[in-house]
Amino acid sequence: MTSVARMTVPTRTQSRDGGQVITTSPPAKDRQDRRSPTAPLPGLAVAVVVAVAATPIGLAVPLLGAPVVGIVIGVALSRLVGRWSFLRTGIAFSARNVLQVAVVMLGSQLSLRQVADVGISSMPVMLGTLVACLLVAWVLGRRLGIDRDLRTLIGVGTAICGASAIAAVSPVLRARSSTIAYAVSTIFCFNIAAVLLFPPLGHALGLGQDAFGLFAGTAVNDTSSVVAAATTYGQEAANHAVVVKLTRTLMIIPICLTLGVVTADPTTTSAERPHLLRRTVRLVPWFLVGFLLVAAANTAGAIPAAAQPLTRSASVFLITVAMAAIGLSTDFAALRRAGGRPLLLGAVLWVVVTSTSLLLLRTAS
Repeated sequence: MTSVARMTVPTRTQSRDGGQVITTSPPAKDRQDRRSPTAPLPGLAVAVVVAVAATPIGLAVPLLGAPVVGIVIGVALSRLVGRWSFLRTGIAFSARNVLQVAVVMLGSQLSLRQVADVGISSMPVMLGTLVACLLVAWVLGRRLGIDRDLRTLIGVGTAICGASAIAAVSPVLRARSSTIAYAVSTIFCFNIAAVLLFPPLGHALGLGQDAFGLFAGTAVNDTSSVVAAATTYGQEAANHAVVVKLTRTLMIIPICLTLGVVTADPTTTSAERPHLLRRTVRLVPWFLVGFLLVAAANTAGAIPAAAQPLTRSASVFLITVAMAAIGLSTDFAALRRAGGRPLLLGAVLWVVVTSTSLLLLRTAS
C-alpha cells in the first residue's frame, strides 16, 4: 500500500511573519478522487457498521447508550482504520454531515415556543460558563507561557463549540495551521471524556432530564459530544441540550467580531471592515437554520405525531454513526504532539466550565 509520505507533495506557503513554511498537500489524482461523489461511501460504510454493532449494546446497557459505545469502538479501531487513506473522506463526512442531519431531525421533537423558552432560560448558565472559561484561558494561558493564538483558540473552543469555534476564529486571528491543529487535538480528548463521564455524573447528582440537558449544552464544547452525552441520558435531555448548544453556538458571532476589533491590523481601512461583519454572519451554521425550520414545521402541525418516534430513532442512529466516525478519526500522534502545557490548559478549562455549569445550575434551581 502506498505510504502517506508518498501520497503527499511539498508546497511552500507564506507565513504571517514573512518566512516560508513547508506544508504538504495530496497529489492531483488524490484530490480528484476526494471530489468524486462516491468518495465518502467506504468510510461512511465503516462508520455505519460500527453504529450497527453499537446499537444493540447501547440498548442492553442504557447507562452507556449507543453513541458512547460507538465512539469507544471507533477509538479502539482508529489505529487499524487509519492505515487506509481511502476511508478518511467518508469518515470525515460521517463525523460532520451525518451529525448535522441528525441535529436537524431533532427539531421534529420540539415547537418554536419550546426552543425560545429553553434558549432564553439557559442564558445565565451559558454566559456564566463562557465568561469564566475565557477569563481563565487568558490568565492561566499567559502564566503557562502559551502563545496568544493557541490559548485563545483553546479558550474559545472550550467555551463555545469545540472545533467549529476554532475554525471560525482562526481566520480572524490569522492563526498558523500548526496552532489550529494543536488546539483541536487538545480539545478532542476532553470531548470524549465528557461523553463517557457526564451521563454517570448526572445520574450520581440526581439531575433531571432538563437539568442534564442544560448541563450538557453548556459544559460540553463540541456539538457532537453534547448530542451524544445528552442522548445517552434520555430523549428529553437531548432535545433540551440541542437547543442550549445551538443557542451557545451563536456566541461565535460576537466573539469573532470582538476578536476582529482587538486583533485588527491598524492599516485596515474603514471600507474593508464591513467584510468582517459579512464573513462573521456567514458563520451561522446551516443546521441551526434547518433545525429551526423543522421545529417550525412541527409547530405548524406539518409533521404527524406518528412520525416522531421514527425521526427520534433515526436521529439517535445517525448520532451513533457520527460518534463512531469521530472515534475512528482519533489521531493519537496529534494528541502527543500537542504537548503538556496546552493539554494542561485544556484540562483546567474543562474543569472550570463543568464546575461553573453545575454551580450555576444548582444556584438557579
